[in-house]
Amino acid sequence: MSKREDIASHIATTITNISSPAIKKVSRQPFPLDELSEQQYPAVLIQTQEETRDDSELGSGAKTRIANLEFLITGYTKGSESNIDTARNELITAIETALETDITRNNKALDTEVINVETDAGSLFPYGAISMVVRVIYEFDSGTP
Repeated sequence: MSKREDIASHIATTITNISSPAIKKVSRQPFPLDELSEQQYPAVLIQTQEETRDDSELGSGAKTRIANLEFLITGYTKGSESNIDTARNELITAIETALETDITRNNKALDTEVINVETDAGSLFPYGAISMVVRVIYEFDSGTP
């Protein structure tokens, strides 16, 4: 497997293991929100979004590249008017805290950081949605991402 795929798998496993709130569904494959049962919330979708690369060594021989890989993590909760904002905030905190427990993604990355967080601001009620952009910086030899 490539480092990119190892990192994506590690993020999915990390989020799967969140116990408070217990994440009921974690997928890297899009799913229809309206087909989830009440027992499948909160649900999280993880998708590779964008990657930029730079050479960190120049000259003859194998080049080492630094990659900035971004993941879009979309989380969904379901609740009543009195707790939907709280549920979104708890989900954001739980995911960010879990990701920070191993910023090296099992020694495959140099750093992991949440760079953007947004919510649906109530537009999906009775669902609540959050979007997090997570940047993972890793290095690899040219031709072996």
